[in-house]
Amino acid sequence: MSNIRPSPEPRIAYRAFMSITTRWMDNDVYGHVNNVVYYSWFDTAVNGHLIAQGALDIHAGASIGLVVETQCHYFAPIAFPQKVTAGIRVAHIGKSSVRYEVGLFADDEEMCAAKGHFVHVYVNRETRRPTELPPALLQAVQALLA
Repeated sequence: MSNIRPSPEPRIAYRAFMSITTRWMDNDVYGHVNNVVYYSWFDTAVNGHLIAQGALDIHAGASIGLVVETQCHYFAPIAFPQKVTAGIRVAHIGKSSVRYEVGLFADDEEMCAAKGHFVHVYVNRETRRPTELPPALLQAVQALLA
């Protein structure tokens, strides 16, 4: 286990950005966005970006990404009705996997309120066996390499 304490990062550490709307239901009883919502935002930001780039067809594509690992570090609360921007980058590209890293920025803050990662293993939609990254996906994730 590492003794290095995670710290917030600036917007310039990320390669692409997506706006996310907070919802009233995202707040929990403590008055801030519940931790599980952050993971949903990670997924929404990455998959939304890949769809917009023409790199992911969630309905008919031959391959799909399955999440095999995820983590989040929280630095500052986010609450409805704040505006959230997700910064996206790629830390590693494997033969059939990609490690995405996401920073969540509240309003116009320069430093992220939370950051995390998840790993997608891309598998054949029918067999669920790992498959090489399709060319369009590979091109899209290479553009996000940090």
